[in-house]
Amino acid sequence: MSQIKRKNLAFVDVETTGFDIDKHEVIQIGVVVVSQDWVGIKPNFEIIDEFEIKVKPERIEDADKESLHVNGYNETEWIFAYSQKEAIEIFAQKTADCIMVSHNICFDFGFLARAFKKTGVENKMHYHKLDTISIAFTKLHLIEDMDKYSLHFLCKQFGIDNKHSHAALSDARATYELYKKLINL
Repeated sequence: MSQIKRKNLAFVDVETTGFDIDKHEVIQIGVVVVSQDWVGIKPNFEIIDEFEIKVKPERIEDADKESLHVNGYNETEWIFAYSQKEAIEIFAQKTADCIMVSHNICFDFGFLARAFKKTGVENKMHYHKLDTISIAFTKLHLIEDMDKYSLHFLCKQFGIDNKHSHAALSDARATYELYKKLINL
């Protein structure tokens, strides 16, 4: 059995203060950790942990106001947020040896990699990563009307309810549900 099939999967979504990795920062991390049990060609998945971490922004003055509006940031809800270092330490411990799965892995992992580097915390995840946009494109590109691959659009296509879009844990859960649909196509 391949290494990927033996590892737990960590479905990860990050919310940030904007899109510029050099200027903006992670303010929320949502994770669904799932075990895999492959029987033949069909996987059985089981959620073994879910968590959301609010991260106190260090440079809120650099934030993009539209990004803060979209992801629902407000000072009141972040009053007890973790420092960036505390948040990344928790994330690293809970996702150790997992394969990261994300919708637009370059964005989410890019911000996380920067946070790991800045805080000096060791990234303990497995080096393999999976991207649901790439999987969706591979499986769906021949469908004539399929011209969008956003999480929102794909959830709508597959009947996945993501009530709190742009909240990290809700998007991580939606990514997990999308992955299950795609893997079983």
